[in-house]
Amino acid sequence: MKTYKIRTANVSDAGQLALLQERTFRDTFEAANNAEDMTQHCAVSYSAAIQEAEIRHSDMITLVCEQGGALIAFTQLRWKEVPGIATRTKPLEIYRLYVDRPWHGQGIAQDVMDFILTLAKQLGSDQIWLGVWENNLRATSFYRKYGFAEVSEHIFMVGSDPQRDIIMMRSV
Repeated sequence: MKTYKIRTANVSDAGQLALLQERTFRDTFEAANNAEDMTQHCAVSYSAAIQEAEIRHSDMITLVCEQGGALIAFTQLRWKEVPGIATRTKPLEIYRLYVDRPWHGQGIAQDVMDFILTLAKQLGSDQIWLGVWENNLRATSFYRKYGFAEVSEHIFMVGSDPQRDIIMMRSV
């Protein structure tokens, strides 16, 4: 029996969400990056003020997975064209999707992805895309299981370090 729920984030989540975002980003990428670049990236990406602005943004949806009042996973979705690729009429980007490390392997990422796919249909999106770091094999494998295929690449900056992200896409 699941003890967590997926819901739309609200402004009161901004502080806890900022901490979760930075923690999950560091857990995933810190070992492969230098400390200065990691600190710089986190400083410009994960404050409570930034999260509040993203929660309020009209072209973005932030979903959180909550268990017992604690945020344990999140995703951010936005409507943005796929860089350099002809797209359909309403592409949806999975901008971020992370599960807190203690909750890995419990089916939460699958539940969040299922929620995203259902929501995308409800909102009339006809395509979903995302960027995933080329060395994040766990995430790449997960997305492939959901029918995402590599279609291109782009640069994702971590501090001053340009890194290659694979752009993956699937139809809704």
